Amino acid sequence: MLARHDSMKLYFSRNLNPRVAVAVARYLRAPVECIHASPLDPAQREKFLALNPNLRVPILVDGNESLWEADAIACRLSQLMGSEFWRTGAALPEMIRWISWAKSNFVSACDKVHFERITKRRYHLGPTRDEVVREGLAEFAVAAALLDQVLSGRDWLVGSAVSYADFRMATVLPFVDIAGLPLADYPHVAAWHARLSEIEAWRDPFAGLDAPELPEVPRS
Repeated sequence: MLARHDSMKLYFSRNLNPRVAVAVARYLRAPVECIHASPLDPAQREKFLALNPNLRVPILVDGNESLWEADAIACRLSQLMGSEFWRTGAALPEMIRWISWAKSNFVSACDKVHFERITKRRYHLGPTRDEVVREGLAEFAVAAALLDQVLSGRDWLVGSAVSYADFRMATVLPFVDIAGLPLADYPHVAAWHARLSEIEAWRDPFAGLDAPELPEVPRS
């Protein structure tokens, strides 16, 4: 276990990747103060430019050091807590495989649909591009079919307990209903998602935090 510090701050928003980072911190019961932030706000820009040149959250600040990107933060917090949530040893390659595949395939497909049907409407970023939605749904069908086959023989992606690979794979699934992703067509994926939703830190990572709700998604 690495040395733990009690002054760590995790800057977040309610968007997809920050949600994952907060869920990890709360699942691990890491000693971090979760602080809602808007780095793109001109009033906050200078402060956050020094912490993350991308001006994005999540950002983990520990003393004079800052770490950005949800995967890196999850790895760091698992190390700090001496947890196998981020697998090590012989299980590490399997862990990395699913994180990598998730981001390039399953999460990518989900996010295409989520962006067009939710993000663009929420932030008034222009009309939904139906061709992109169709593309995302086609990619989702391929990725979900593979994932469904994998999960037909196991409860979790790596070993016999939940890991960060599960959290990363499920990045967009808390919004599956409003995104209109046909999760019910893949019963093993749906059952796995239900198991994840039984974990309080995943189901409601923002419980008790001072975090403004996201804007409502206008009806189409």
